[in-house]
Amino acid sequence: MKAYLSVLSLLLLSLHGFGRQTDTLRLSLDEVVQMAKEKSISAKQAVSTRETKYWEWRTFKSNYQPQLTLSGVVPGYSKTFREVLQPNGTIDFQPVRNNNSSVSLAFSQSITMTGGSVFGTTQLQRFDDFDRNNVLYNGVPYAIGYSQPLFQYNQLRWDQRVEPLKYSESRQAYIESMEKIAVQANEYFFDLLLAQANLQISESNFSNTDTILKVAQLKYDLGKITKNEILQLQLERLKAQKSVGVAKRDMEIAMLNLRSYTGLGSVPLVLQAPLQSPGVEIAAEKALSEAFANRADAIGFARRLAEAKRAVAKAKGESGINAALTARLGFSKSASKLRGVYRSPQDQQLLQVELSIPILDWGRSQSRTRTARVNLQLEEYSVEQDKQNFSQEIITQVTLYNMMKDQLNLTSEADRIASEKFLIARERYLIGSLSITDLSIAFQEKDQARRDYISALRDFWGAYFELRYLSLYDFALNRKITY
Repeated sequence: MKAYLSVLSLLLLSLHGFGRQTDTLRLSLDEVVQMAKEKSISAKQAVSTRETKYWEWRTFKSNYQPQLTLSGVVPGYSKTFREVLQPNGTIDFQPVRNNNSSVSLAFSQSITMTGGSVFGTTQLQRFDDFDRNNVLYNGVPYAIGYSQPLFQYNQLRWDQRVEPLKYSESRQAYIESMEKIAVQANEYFFDLLLAQANLQISESNFSNTDTILKVAQLKYDLGKITKNEILQLQLERLKAQKSVGVAKRDMEIAMLNLRSYTGLGSVPLVLQAPLQSPGVEIAAEKALSEAFANRADAIGFARRLAEAKRAVAKAKGESGINAALTARLGFSKSASKLRGVYRSPQDQQLLQVELSIPILDWGRSQSRTRTARVNLQLEEYSVEQDKQNFSQEIITQVTLYNMMKDQLNLTSEADRIASEKFLIARERYLIGSLSITDLSIAFQEKDQARRDYISALRDFWGAYFELRYLSLYDFALNRKITY
């Protein structure tokens, strides 16, 4: 009897001290999510994509700014034989050795409303004939002009409608990428949390089973239980030992995945289970309005329609008469001295209209226009369908979130009851008022209730982060998500 009481005391002490570990790093769900957003490869890829879109936007903006270009050929030395027409009509190849250098400075400014451009230039050319020891200058001190496409597609104007939408869409897409990282980090977090819970359950079961087996052995020696009950406990002990090995393997795999995704080193990790619920009530109308205001897809709806309309305008502009008006006014002069180019230059004028009129294209232009219009109509139908799917996804996710919140409360209560029931069953078995079968059932119910609670936590927080991703709205802080 003294030995029986000693073993019982050891059992209580082992159960009280079980699970205490020396942890190097304890992390909460928020900390893991933040690490993933800062250090994961997915976060770096999102940043790189954001930078690419930003410079594409800068390239687009530069199309509407004045352009200044310096060009030239310095030097333009040439030594060769060229054909020269003789007075009698024959061809003779004469040696030529000269330098023909030129430099020009030109500016241009696009006009968005008309699609035309204003331009100006100044040019200087020097020709050295080394065979005849002759130098000649030619230049355009200044010239200005205007070029205007007529009856054509105005790309500048349409790009001004589409490109800002694309850039806004890319900025929201970056925020979506970061929230998608939070969703994935949540998955890895709960993979490891569940694996750690399974290991803790397995080790606790093994410790309890081993201690109960020792108590049962004393009972058997006193003739209070049968040999069959001892064998059953030995079998339970072997199963618990096997479960510990499987749980350790699963935890190592889950820990490796979490470390790899968040960029953590080989520091031992222990995760802290998050709060049962952030206490946030989410209405479908609020989530839907924020999603249409914030999501890249919502901006993409307008961008897709604008691109389809642009395609129609381009098809119409490339059909029928294509014409371009160019007007230029300036001064030019040639002289044997450089300063002579700029002394009393002669005026220079240019006015021309280029035309291209299709006479017979076998309906090609009309087919292109009709195709663009049909594609516009198809895109309108597609956008309308995508809007409906978009709305339905948000509403479904809000419903799922509210269901998971209720489910979490139920599983939390079940976990509490199952744990309390197991403690009572263990004490009853130790005093001999409960069978080994009922004790095993209490073991299983306690373990399953704990796993169900962790899984409910996972489903709830997964639904919460998914809803943040779908709406780009922080419901806990009641504000839009920005980075």
